[in-house]
Amino acid sequence: MKKSKKYVEACKKLEKGKAYTKEEAVKLVKETSTTSFDASVELVMRLNLDTKKADQQLRGATVLPNGTGKTKRVLVIAKGEAAKAAKEAGADYVGDQDYLDKIVNENWFEFDTMIATPDMMPALGKIGKVLGPKGLMPNPKTGTVTMDTKKAVEDVKKGRVEYRADSFGNVAVIIGKVSFTDEQLLENLTSFVSLITKLKPAAVKGTYIKNISVSSTMGPGIKIDLNSFDN
Repeated sequence: MKKSKKYVEACKKLEKGKAYTKEEAVKLVKETSTTSFDASVELVMRLNLDTKKADQQLRGATVLPNGTGKTKRVLVIAKGEAAKAAKEAGADYVGDQDYLDKIVNENWFEFDTMIATPDMMPALGKIGKVLGPKGLMPNPKTGTVTMDTKKAVEDVKKGRVEYRADSFGNVAVIIGKVSFTDEQLLENLTSFVSLITKLKPAAVKGTYIKNISVSSTMGPGIKIDLNSFDN
């Protein structure tokens, strides 16, 4: 694949094989952004995990200190008080079977996150094969199956990110936009790395974090020196 001229120029700002401090990496990720729009900044952590083993799977959600800069549209599947609380918390769509039918019959996906109360899960299970492949199926591990719809909606709107280690042990999340200040990106970066560090499964032997890098949308990856998280 031929790299764009901008990408090649951006790569010139990086020293081949060099791992930068987290402060340098944040500056460089902004300088090497090649898009005309406000690009997202992605963090990728390569972990020493064997995700085939149940005790080495990593999945959850967290609210970043400065959000992600991306507004998420939230659909809440709930009834009664839980539905009312979701509406008051600012959910974009609230309903029950009506929305599930809309998804199936009209192929409607005008939302980014779905939250559901536990009592609605049997109905959701029936359309799991539609939601699952799109990564939209609510899950208790990520806080999207809950009776506390108010908190769940507020967290998503504040900048909650879901993370999950893939089969190679990589965890990737968006930690903000190129337009964020260095401080905001640094705070989000440090907060997420420290969370994943704390979640190290007991079964993992040897080096847990193999590699950390950041990149902007369509920009080059910038490797971060793991020692820069010790301070």
